Amino acid sequence: MATVIKCAFCSGTGEDPFDLLSPISHCLVCNGTGQVVVEEPLKNCVFCSGTGKNPLGARVACIVCGGKGSNHIETPTPCTQCKGTGKSSDGLPCTRCRGKGYHGN
Repeated sequence: MATVIKCAFCSGTGEDPFDLLSPISHCLVCNGTGQVVVEEPLKNCVFCSGTGKNPLGARVACIVCGGKGSNHIETPTPCTQCKGTGKSSDGLPCTRCRGKGYHGN
């Protein structure tokens, strides 16, 4: 089942939060609607802490949740490799859980 949530990348404004292309550019995640669709059950993205922004400093959408701020999590069993952080020792997404922080996704 899918649910509609507020776009985390643009905080629901529908505008590009970084004004990369121009001040009137639409959000690249929600295409200007301010809303995104995510499959349930869902949890906040642990890689970007639900912000939808890439935590590695780039002004782009999170590479784990695609900027939505939430991920579809079927079985909330914490990843044994990253201990549920979603990050590997180098700060990139964990290779075992693909940055989601949980197994069985």
